[in-house]
Amino acid sequence: MIPLSMADVGQSQIIKRIGGTPEVKKHLENLGFNIGGEVCIVSTLAGNLIVRVKESRVAVSEELARKIMV
Repeated sequence: MIPLSMADVGQSQIIKRIGGTPEVKKHLENLGFNIGGEVCIVSTLAGNLIVRVKESRVAVSEELARKIMV
């Protein structure tokens, strides 16, 4: 298991665990990040990630990406 922030660009990953406070977990869940769901890093820009999740593209800070384990 590695943080999403360390995953390779362009490769699909399966979310195995989401860390952080209950508020952070709820925020990520509302964005579509659920355990067992598929994510793919589209690109990185200044430490932030553009991620494809559930047919949508979402910008995620590096700090949040470190809480998503794939």
